[in-house]
Amino acid sequence: MIPIGVSNTKTKKNPDIGKTHPCFSKEAHHTFGRIHLPVAPACNIQCKYCVRKYDCANESRPGITSKVMTPREAVERVLLLMERNDRITVIGIAGPGDPLANDTTFEVLGAINREFPELTLCVSTNGLLLTDRLPELMKCGVKSLTITMNAVTPETAEKIYSWVSYRGKKYIGKEAAACLVANQTRGLRNAIDAGFMVKVNSVFIPGINNADLPLVAWLAGMRGAEIMNVLPLIPQADFADIKGPSRGMVDRMRAECTRYIPQMTHCRQCRADAFGVLGEDRDMELEALNARIGEEYCEMVA
Repeated sequence: MIPIGVSNTKTKKNPDIGKTHPCFSKEAHHTFGRIHLPVAPACNIQCKYCVRKYDCANESRPGITSKVMTPREAVERVLLLMERNDRITVIGIAGPGDPLANDTTFEVLGAINREFPELTLCVSTNGLLLTDRLPELMKCGVKSLTITMNAVTPETAEKIYSWVSYRGKKYIGKEAAACLVANQTRGLRNAIDAGFMVKVNSVFIPGINNADLPLVAWLAGMRGAEIMNVLPLIPQADFADIKGPSRGMVDRMRAECTRYIPQMTHCRQCRADAFGVLGEDRDMELEALNARIGEEYCEMVA
């Protein structure tokens, strides 16, 4: 079903996106790179495992960035880095909050799509606002999405999320869990029906969502998502005392989930300002500085 307000003309799926998107293809991640633009600081939910930091240089995980960029800074960064690295195929916004809770997301994506229509635009979201903002994503030229879904039952979701803020109202407890799960499920269906390539991320929290993750895999596969990414919990915040799953536990969970949907096994749990090939990230600030110095030098000697 196409949600109200979305054109009946679907976003046309491009099969080549999967071949050049490092998150959708294990082969592509050795060859092609991406730029994450940290322009989305606000978030509309609170995961019990999440700690966001906006001025951090010494941690490597989601929710981390050395700075939050303005739209102008983000576009300038892409212009500079595209001139220096021809292996970039994807521009993504993955935080440090939820991109769909920040209007700057759409301003930046629209500007980049006009300047570089050949690039794949990607957004990573918790899915709460996905149906509401699908028309804007389509207008901006976004072709691929990652939706983080950690549970399909409100009972499990209630253990993972502290609160949800939706359409001006803050929910807690079972109400928050039910709201989020319903919106994620609806958003997953609507995004795929609209033609987006979708990856589903799921944080594996031992003792909390073991039983739900295969259900997430079944739902995502049944709806038509391309791939699922089971991520080991990074113990912190309210879940600081929960031990993350071992490699063997993650492998066994992926083996169970792969019955329903292909599994991503090369994720590096990237920062919100990651740049380059997965596993070979460079300092974005340093890259931009070097590019700017190079330009200034060329102008001096010209």
